[in-house]
Amino acid sequence: MGSYILRRGLYTIPVLFGVLLTVFVLMRLVPGDPIALFYATGGVGDSGATAGSGGEVSRAALEKLRESYNLDKSVPHQFVLYVRDVFRADFGDSIQYRRPVTDIIKDHAPATLQLTIAGMAVALAIGFGAGIISAIRRHSMADYGAQVFAILGVSFPSFFLATILILIFAINLNWLPVISNGVGPQLLMPAITLGAAAAAILARLTRSSMLDVLSRDYIRTARAKGLVESRVIWIHALRNALIPVITVVGLEFGSLLGGAVAIEAVFFRQGLGMRLVEAIEARDYPVIQALVLLAAVVYAVVNLLVDILYTYVDPRVRLTDQTAK
Repeated sequence: MGSYILRRGLYTIPVLFGVLLTVFVLMRLVPGDPIALFYATGGVGDSGATAGSGGEVSRAALEKLRESYNLDKSVPHQFVLYVRDVFRADFGDSIQYRRPVTDIIKDHAPATLQLTIAGMAVALAIGFGAGIISAIRRHSMADYGAQVFAILGVSFPSFFLATILILIFAINLNWLPVISNGVGPQLLMPAITLGAAAAAILARLTRSSMLDVLSRDYIRTARAKGLVESRVIWIHALRNALIPVITVVGLEFGSLLGGAVAIEAVFFRQGLGMRLVEAIEARDYPVIQALVLLAAVVYAVVNLLVDILYTYVDPRVRLTDQTAK
């Protein structure tokens, strides 16, 4: 078991390095000088001179600021220095906010994490429930209703669903607030918006997986032995049906984390998504690189947890690992 986890963990190292290299190179290919943008928007440099000061002073301050972010060096040299700092858990200072990036992450990560977990909870509750009911009551009205929901959930863009929810529940009914910066009722609309598409995907996959398992011989044998139908469904069928679903849950969690960027912008939620949008507009390299790397790390950790969960749901994974030894 330990070697299985270690091997899966080692697989994530080249992936994370690839993400680090890709986002670093892509940001250098995007047109626009982050230091020039900082001054153009009225930022204050170390010398205290702004964009409106004299030309010579502004150029000196600009060069000094560029040097402090290692932007005066060649791109390969910048990358080597950045990798060195990352291994030290130092992501530098934000160009836009003039604050350590780690402080920005600490301040705004809870809001994004709350939204992602809430969206995943909505997806699991609706997706599993609709999928199981649809499989048990095949060709019934509940089955057809669940399939229609799945099609609508996949087809509706998240920003469109967010607009509909705001119009109905915030503007017309005045039940929920538009701006969402907390938990409880403020988190309800963003969570539903974020989790709707994932719920539809999980519902369809759970239905098809359950139907496949329910047609197996061991399910017919369990019923022939006189086992209660609820035990057949929840103990024998559901556990085996979850094996392919678990993989999609891990993938969908990563998708929800990325989708939180758009949802936070719609509901003005002050999370990492909003900071990422602002950083892209300002070409704030340290913030962009750190947030993308953080998303990759979370995605890798979630998939590692999914692999570990496999060993408990499907004993064949453990047997394969032992055979490999």
